[in-house]
Amino acid sequence: MVNKVNIGVVGIQGAISEHISSMKRALNESNIDGNVFLIKCKDDFKNINALILPGGESTTISRTLFYSGMHNKILNLIEENNLPIMGTCAGCVLLAKQVTQESGDLKLLKLMDIKVKRNAFGRQKESFEKEIKIDGLSDIYNAVFIRAPIIEKVWGSCKSIAKINGKTVMAKQNNILALSFHPELTDDLSIHKIFLEMI
Repeated sequence: MVNKVNIGVVGIQGAISEHISSMKRALNESNIDGNVFLIKCKDDFKNINALILPGGESTTISRTLFYSGMHNKILNLIEENNLPIMGTCAGCVLLAKQVTQESGDLKLLKLMDIKVKRNAFGRQKESFEKEIKIDGLSDIYNAVFIRAPIIEKVWGSCKSIAKINGKTVMAKQNNILALSFHPELTDDLSIHKIFLEMI
């Protein structure tokens, strides 16, 4: 853990303010000195120790990251500083090395040894909550799934740490975390605290 944590939240789409609020609460409850702020352009990455990629529409987010220069900035920070990243829902898709029915418009970061299927649980109206067991957590976690992807395959140094019906919904590779669900939409700060421990 660094002395002071600066966590950036990519502000293109998704529950951005909820991620910022949850992470600020997690810092406070963990008695960690830190800041959480919005990332809107490549110049906003200065001095960050960790990054959150929220949900939204994965193609739109990926294109914005790519054409703004933020895509390459993230890859450079991974190479230079081993930047910890948490991707939720669409963020999970962007972290994947492979996506089922991949299109040319989707610009993946390809940082994790996972294959992801987008919208695997159906449309918005099929959104649901499900209690899941997460490796390393003693309590059951109530996860919120909204147009959620599923992690169809995990390989290499990547590990599945939570599943639904045998399918992975949370994976960890080194200091990168991918989630099919939305931890920022619950009052449970367990996931954000897990991420803090990875910084």
